[in-house]
Amino acid sequence: MPALIQWWTQDLQQLSPTAFEDAVFAHGSDVLRRWTEPHRRYHNTRHLVEVFWALEELEQVAELSTDEAVVARVAAWFHDAFYDPRATAGANESDSADLARELLPGLDVDPDQVEQIASLVLLTAGHDGEAPDGLTRSFLDADLWILAAEPSRFDAYCEQIRAEYAHVPDPAYRAGRAALLEDLRDRPALYRTAHARAQWEPQARNNLDRELTRLAAPALDLA
Repeated sequence: MPALIQWWTQDLQQLSPTAFEDAVFAHGSDVLRRWTEPHRRYHNTRHLVEVFWALEELEQVAELSTDEAVVARVAAWFHDAFYDPRATAGANESDSADLARELLPGLDVDPDQVEQIASLVLLTAGHDGEAPDGLTRSFLDADLWILAAEPSRFDAYCEQIRAEYAHVPDPAYRAGRAALLEDLRDRPALYRTAHARAQWEPQARNNLDRELTRLAAPALDLA
């Protein structure tokens, strides 16, 4: 059994002890298949695992409880289950939330938790919604952990995003990507939890400044 399916199974067993094992495996395999689609360069299982690592760090410093961490990890499985770079804004997140609403009731997950997970997924569309509790703050911060990665990993992430949007001409990509990153950079705080603001934010701002400088540079004409 792949390690990621083992992780999925463990979390679903905690979230819903009455779920049938075969159904847990089948639904987990379907979601994992989505994460391994060939067009994905950044939004793949490495991103999923990095979100898990970030959530673990935030759990260790008590930004969210152990029970909340289970909910956050299940939400992480669904948050990019649909990923089409050509989709209209918000469509991937909406479809991913709908998938959670479709699959989780069949695993005997409490309806309130199903809606909580779907709501977390929807918040990743713009990362600009309210985050009234530790679970929400931690989940959103974990999804943006990549901004605070060491420079080599952050640079690889930038290249992977560009590869996912290879269909977009370079001038349009540079303008659109710069607008998105400038919106993040200009926020009073990139992260919602105290730990991430203290430990991740300085590196994240350095990374954003470097990438914005690259995006503003004229493209080289290699013809």
